[in-house]
Amino acid sequence: MLEAPQLRWRAMAAADLSRVMRLEQLSHSHPWSEGNFRDSLNTPGFYMPMLLQDARLLGYLVAMAGFEEVHLLNVTVEPAARGQGLGRLLMQALQVWAQQQAAQHIWLEVRQSNAAAEALYRSCGYEFVSLRKNYYPLNAEQREHAIVMHKALPSAERLAGAD
Repeated sequence: MLEAPQLRWRAMAAADLSRVMRLEQLSHSHPWSEGNFRDSLNTPGFYMPMLLQDARLLGYLVAMAGFEEVHLLNVTVEPAARGQGLGRLLMQALQVWAQQQAAQHIWLEVRQSNAAAEALYRSCGYEFVSLRKNYYPLNAEQREHAIVMHKALPSAERLAGAD
């Protein structure tokens, strides 16, 4: 019997951008530009893990830390690998990193039409905060609303059991 290939994590680097861009363009109707990724790679306070299986890029995320909060900017899972819990693994990694940054909150926006992503975020404990009208481009003439979601993180004191 063959063993299933193991998943592994690695930080995104400039050398990864060609395959990141392939997955980004495959996955999003309005993908980030290579410049967006380069700027994130070159800016302190960004978290950009990639999830791989052997040499296959399965997913990645981009998040930035601010004062006591983290903002999720991009999370992408290869279309053929969706529905296997990889989005949840990426969101769990984000929460661990956010807590290491002493963040008290994680914020994100999701397209109103992206019901699968919204359901994932809700199942990970994120709650609806507001609607940002006309936030995302939809086509040349129209825009789409963004759902703003938030998750409060347990403080270090509560995690350690201190009162």
